[in-house]
Amino acid sequence: MSEVVSVEQEARIDIVNASFLISTPILAIIGMVWYYTQYGISWIEPTILAGMYFATGLSITAGYHRLFSHRTHNAAWPLRLFYAIMAAGAFQNSAIKWCSDHRRHHLLTDSERDPYSVVRGFFWAHMGWVMVSEGEEEVEKVEDLQNDPILVWQERHIFKIGAVSGIILPGIIGYFALGGFAGFMGGLVWGGLLRLVFVHHGTFLINSGAHVWGTQPYSTDNTSRDLHLLSLFTFGEGFHNFHHAFQADYRNGHKWYHWDISKWWIKAFSWVGLTSALHKVPQQTIESRRMKTTFEKQEKKVIDQEAIAVYRSNLSDCVNLLRSSIKGLNEKRVEYKQERKAVIKEDITNFEAGVKQAWANFAALLAAMKSGQPIAA
Repeated sequence: MSEVVSVEQEARIDIVNASFLISTPILAIIGMVWYYTQYGISWIEPTILAGMYFATGLSITAGYHRLFSHRTHNAAWPLRLFYAIMAAGAFQNSAIKWCSDHRRHHLLTDSERDPYSVVRGFFWAHMGWVMVSEGEEEVEKVEDLQNDPILVWQERHIFKIGAVSGIILPGIIGYFALGGFAGFMGGLVWGGLLRLVFVHHGTFLINSGAHVWGTQPYSTDNTSRDLHLLSLFTFGEGFHNFHHAFQADYRNGHKWYHWDISKWWIKAFSWVGLTSALHKVPQQTIESRRMKTTFEKQEKKVIDQEAIAVYRSNLSDCVNLLRSSIKGLNEKRVEYKQERKAVIKEDITNFEAGVKQAWANFAALLAAMKSGQPIAA
């Protein structure tokens, strides 16, 4: 209780941050209207916007988030330097400070010390936490990042780097693509100001919307949720419940068809040696976690406490069958690719049947729990 009181006493508006977040959308709108009335618009301005959104946004999601915060993979220095320069242009602070906040968020999700806890309200999680200062927040648990000379350099010159990569660079691109002062202003307005607003609120929506809207297939331990729609414009960050359950996985959208540009970006660079040690949570771990979470949701509705022990025993059987079947299936698929033997193909068919049987058994278990009918131990 004393900690909460002290936080409230120290809370004050951060004039710099609040002014910046309020003024950038206004300047972007004014700039767009002025530019359109003066020079019109071609396909080039939106292209600069898209290119800068891609470069700065991915430097946040693949760089700040998955590489620096969670160490889901390794990256060579040219890629780390690219992230450091372009992410600075997203104006979300240095990698060291950003990762300190984010690691604290995962460690203390939904608590008072969670920097952007949605429990304190949607607006707070979205952008209020940036606009309000609650005293000096310690930069902690980032010793690994403080030993990276690229990130130390970035932190020392964060605003200069950001001004160059986030404002001047798109202006220069516009100058050469469109010509003269008009081109420079077109690049600055579209690739600088407007792009900055989009990147800000895309990131903010993961902190707010992905903790309010969507489903919780992998964990109900916190407010994180999967919302596929958010992934479309946040480079795959919308699979947020999965991410909170499996933070070390370089993928947020773990299925091949999940829209996760960040995972494809990271994977593509592994083919040319710029990324390595890409960590993936085993499929059997993911699927068994999904099964257990579904069970836990249904278990809360069961009134007969004596039946719960039986239900849990059946769950254990389903999970064990599922895990062993998926593990065996994946091993045999690897063998089949290497040797292509008919006997291995038969084993694959058997393991696939085991996976289907595990889910069929689990469906029967859920049906019994919903109806309140007993099931054999």
